[in-house]
Amino acid sequence: MIQVQTRLRVADNTGAKEVMCIRVFRGSTATLADVIMVVVKEALPNMLVKKSEIMRAVVVRTKQTVRRSNGMHIRFDENAVVLIDQENNPKGTRVFGPIARELREANFMKIVSLAPEVI
Repeated sequence: MIQVQTRLRVADNTGAKEVMCIRVFRGSTATLADVIMVVVKEALPNMLVKKSEIMRAVVVRTKQTVRRSNGMHIRFDENAVVLIDQENNPKGTRVFGPIARELREANFMKIVSLAPEVI
């Protein structure tokens, strides 16, 4: 469950390391495969993304348990996002760590293809 002021890790190679949620587009909390607005809080120097930049991101991992339609529950160790552009394409060229299958159902196929593991 991601809400405003939640700090999240970035699971791609754009240069951002930590972001903070500043807007949830659907409702007051976000879960897997939801698009949110974030501000970059920590970034590497000389990379694509700079500190204090405002961007869109999609949630790929949450600590909150999510129930799937088949009765299975899924939970990750951290909250993580992948930065995206206006056409829902990832800004980075690599995605680190596993991502949830819910992204495939939400038509984020480019992120799914870059991920090393889909759970």
